[in-house]
Amino acid sequence: MSRKKTRSRSPLTSAPLASAPPTGRGSRAGLRLLVGAVVTGTVCAGLSAVPATAAVPAAATTTNPVVSRGVTIPAFYTPPAQLPSANGALVRTEALPLGLSIPGLDGRPMPGTATRLMYKSTDSTGQPVAVTGAYIEPSAAWKGTGPRPLVAVASGTMGQGDQCAPSFALQHPLTLNGETMSVGYEALSIYRILSTGAAVVVTDYVGLGATDRLHTYVNRLDQAHALLDAARAARAVPGASVTAASRTGLYGYSQGGGASAAAAELQPSYAPDVPLSGTYSGAPPADLTSVMKGIDGSALAGALAWSISGFAQSDPDLRAIVDANISATGRAALADASTMCVGDALFGYGFAKSNKWTTSGKSLGDIIAADPRARAALDKQRIGTLRPAGPVRLATGTQDDIVPHSQARQLAVDWCAKGADVTYDAVVLPNLGDKILTNHLVPLITDQGDAVSWLTDRLSGKAATSNCWSMPIQP
Repeated sequence: MSRKKTRSRSPLTSAPLASAPPTGRGSRAGLRLLVGAVVTGTVCAGLSAVPATAAVPAAATTTNPVVSRGVTIPAFYTPPAQLPSANGALVRTEALPLGLSIPGLDGRPMPGTATRLMYKSTDSTGQPVAVTGAYIEPSAAWKGTGPRPLVAVASGTMGQGDQCAPSFALQHPLTLNGETMSVGYEALSIYRILSTGAAVVVTDYVGLGATDRLHTYVNRLDQAHALLDAARAARAVPGASVTAASRTGLYGYSQGGGASAAAAELQPSYAPDVPLSGTYSGAPPADLTSVMKGIDGSALAGALAWSISGFAQSDPDLRAIVDANISATGRAALADASTMCVGDALFGYGFAKSNKWTTSGKSLGDIIAADPRARAALDKQRIGTLRPAGPVRLATGTQDDIVPHSQARQLAVDWCAKGADVTYDAVVLPNLGDKILTNHLVPLITDQGDAVSWLTDRLSGKAATSNCWSMPIQP
């Protein structure tokens, strides 16, 4: 039976779990509704809802298609038994109809023509893995110097269910069927980049979309590899105007900010053939120990379940620790969350506290902090131990309490100490509400124009000016 057809097994063990309603959700139901409305309104600015469809396309011939929370995942997303040997090699492609598109005066769709991708990458254990995503050939002309450049976009948190995949969201900007809610908010940044004339490739990350495994949420190596290999895959898309000579930029905020930051660090060793000209990293979760404390009990508490499940899948030490400490209630919560998108998690687990999921009543953060194996596993996820390639713009909201500002600022300090070319931008805003996501989301919108402009300058060949000298006086 296909994985995640209907989730009946915990991502941690093979023991069957009885269906259970979400628990540990807290008592502030009215505030959760407000949070959901604020978040949805914020990220949907400028989006028109396009009804999602659960219909299987003609190409789907599997007997038991994967169904995640009432959404049938197209057969395209099921990886084959054998993968190519080269990282970034295309496995398959197909036309991808954009949910938000208008006909241009010359007959070409605006903002571009999209292709759905599956390509080969390497996961954090060194094993081959199929990753899905999308390439968009822009309708706008590139007016900068050199050939048309490429921007590899790492999406912010979308969820752990396959129906939350960024490439799926490009086709269905709003998925809302009574069982799940997913909003394609990254269309705002993607379309803005396309308007500059740069091509865009979007990764779905490891296990998000591709139906053979669970999404390894915020796994440093998985995300970095998937993003760099997406840039490689884009050059082989039929009809793509980008080439091996195209300047390449990395762009990401939140989960995507961590992915782009990690990719910038790993590019010299993992993908030296990707000509990296600049990286934007917004609100990067560089220190997961700190980030776990930030999201535990917050509106985005469900993301804690995603990270624990993902790491338990790929790291035997963490799996053993989680198996030994998670209660039956916790196992049910992790299994339930593993098919959720952000919208589902906000309403299902907003403000949940992880001490309700453990046998000891201790938080997951405290359990991990007390176990040397767990600390070592999270230390391997730390971003900032390597010098990033090329110039990097790092932005962080000074009030961000979900992906804490202090650890993002520390990443800039660490990089500067290694001699990196860092443009650090502290987004100073008033406190917009503790733990309800607004302090994290608003900088995504307010900084976006500056981020795209900075990256466009790098893709045009303009030199960046590091402001590492100013870090001692920066907030």
